[in-house]
Amino acid sequence: MTIISPSFDLNKVEWRHITDPDCKEFKVDFEYSLLGYNIPNGRLDMLLRYGNLGHCRRHRHVASTMTMVLEGEQHLAEWQPDGSKKSVHRKKGDYALAGSDALPHDEWGGEQGGTILLSMHTSDGILIEYFDETMSNSWTLSVEQYAKSWETGSVYGAKSY
Repeated sequence: MTIISPSFDLNKVEWRHITDPDCKEFKVDFEYSLLGYNIPNGRLDMLLRYGNLGHCRRHRHVASTMTMVLEGEQHLAEWQPDGSKKSVHRKKGDYALAGSDALPHDEWGGEQGGTILLSMHTSDGILIEYFDETMSNSWTLSVEQYAKSWETGSVYGAKSY
């Protein structure tokens, strides 16, 4: 197990800022901090912080994922199998657990932003599947790719199709 930060004190962890000006549908604007990972066991723990109404990239969790809202709010719009969208709203202290078959979704903070803790576990190394704005192209991100991007200072989840 590699521990990057022995604390999840939001004022002490290293934050990395992500934006995507190519996304025209919503404002991709968030920060993340890697807490730790274990590549052979398929585990990764991280913090995600949304700015004022900032979104993360459109995605679905392929890994089993625990989410806890530490500050502010988390909003999701999930694509349902019938094509409709389901709205989810979580507030500080809310906890959620998703299996490895989560639905694609958009995710963002509230008017005052939001900070969440994510703990992901996967049996095949794949954590997340990302989608472009049309949902016609997708790409995945593994624990190993995420850890390498952190170590090299590159942007995790960058388009690879």
